[in-house]
Amino acid sequence: MRATLAVLALSLLYGAAQAEPAPGAGDAAAPVETFAWLAGSWVEARDGVVTREVWLAPLGGTMTGANQANRPGRRPFVEHMTITTEAAGPTFTAFLPDQPPTAFVLKPGGTADEAVFENPAHDFPQRVIYRRCGDDLCARIEGTVKGRLRSQDWRFRRAE
Repeated sequence: MRATLAVLALSLLYGAAQAEPAPGAGDAAAPVETFAWLAGSWVEARDGVVTREVWLAPLGGTMTGANQANRPGRRPFVEHMTITTEAAGPTFTAFLPDQPPTAFVLKPGGTADEAVFENPAHDFPQRVIYRRCGDDLCARIEGTVKGRLRSQDWRFRRAE
């Protein structure tokens, strides 16, 4: 419950000024409601690392999410995210500790159950990808570091 309240507070903080998107346009103007399939509480446990991701359902043209990764013996990694409609189109923005917000714009040509957000100017990652994998949620970050493609993948199951 505390996590849900924290995510709701972030939604109000970061999403209050966003305009309501125009429904029914093409990829570049896809409304935030298009990404409602992300909503829910998701978890992946792999190699001793537990990663949780929570997305609130779209409200007022904004989706708000939080991600927490717990590694044994280390401080949890926490990230907050939003999906909003901006002039460039649907935009995934990551809010990491001690860093300015980083925006990734939806690439055109996706499918109804996949979203590829891109920021070619960012150091790493340059792409944030979400897609439905049956009942699961697959997530991936990828990009080029020193000329080599790097990536990290998660396969989240709906949390109980």
